[in-house]
Amino acid sequence: MRHGASVYRPRGPKVRKLLALLIVRANETVPVDHLIDELWEGDPPATAVNTVRTHVYHLRQELGQWLGHEAVQDLLTTEATGYALNAEEHQTDLAVFRRTCARGRQELRAGHLEAAYESFGDALGMWRGPALADVRQGHVLAAHAREIEELQLHAQEKWIEVAMRLGYYREVLPQLRNLVASHPYNEWLHARLIDALHQSGRRGDALRAFQDVRTVLAHELGLEPSEDLRRMQRCVLVGSRAS
Repeated sequence: MRHGASVYRPRGPKVRKLLALLIVRANETVPVDHLIDELWEGDPPATAVNTVRTHVYHLRQELGQWLGHEAVQDLLTTEATGYALNAEEHQTDLAVFRRTCARGRQELRAGHLEAAYESFGDALGMWRGPALADVRQGHVLAAHAREIEELQLHAQEKWIEVAMRLGYYREVLPQLRNLVASHPYNEWLHARLIDALHQSGRRGDALRAFQDVRTVLAHELGLEPSEDLRRMQRCVLVGSRAS
């Protein structure tokens, strides 16, 4: 958490987990049962409910020293079934990321490609590493981290889509190379890599990229390339544009 030039990171691992879960579910009541699941990963002690209260107390105390105790009364509240972190939309990077991506999608639908390119770029520029990288994740937080990273991947795909519609084929190649290495079964990404190579005048590399994904799909999954991939291969072979 940041406040002006200050950075706050709770000391205890369970308090960090607690804060992380409250932040990713900001403005929702997080039930005590969900907190117990995350903190003890299916093996809670008999005192789990009271221990959660103790962790919340310590979190409030630490936040109070940092932000002021009056501010924390409204920020972290006790609800009937659990606890809630009440934040304005601009106060959590996840909410800002979602809003910036939504703006990019709206601009794309309106045909404002340059604006959409900037918006998706701004959203992706917020990322500094994997989601919740400095928190030891139980299965509850791990599910949230996977969801957040899916949002990131979707934003990357939209940025690539817009960039290619603008003709920025060479600019997207490094990103596409990294993404297909991280997501080897994502055929949409492979198809865009083939297309970007082809449109950059690298037909041989484009055909090799097709062979690479065909080999991965056959050996790992026993699948043939999708129609999108085969269409890209045909475009490279005949020297035509994909769209």
